[in-house]
Amino acid sequence: MNFKGTSAVVAAALVMFANPLWAQDNSNVRTELKRTDLTGSPGMEVISSIVEYKPGDVSPRHLHHGVESGYVLQGAMIQMPGKDPVMMATGTPIFNLRDVAHGGYKVVGDTPLRLYTVHIVDKGKPLYDDAK
Repeated sequence: MNFKGTSAVVAAALVMFANPLWAQDNSNVRTELKRTDLTGSPGMEVISSIVEYKPGDVSPRHLHHGVESGYVLQGAMIQMPGKDPVMMATGTPIFNLRDVAHGGYKVVGDTPLRLYTVHIVDKGKPLYDDAK
């Protein structure tokens, strides 16, 4: 696997997913595939999803109450505020730690960004919370 030149993409990946916009209604970008209790860990659950951001969509800054892991199914150009666009390449792994703010980018260009995500999070809490 080639990791050369992925630091910008990994940094962008660490800055990913929703906030109040998603917390209110993210059905237009996230499709939940499966949800189940985490065996041996009462109070935790596992949620798998496909997320799609169309060109012009924004992933607001947000956090999760647990770990998020994922994979870029279809890469696209993304842009953080005040920065040059960078490519989030197909095949890029995504990993975000508990309660660490990420997101805040806009999909630019003409290609949608598609992600497969798995969250291992506290049961009963929102999947996404606004980053402060």
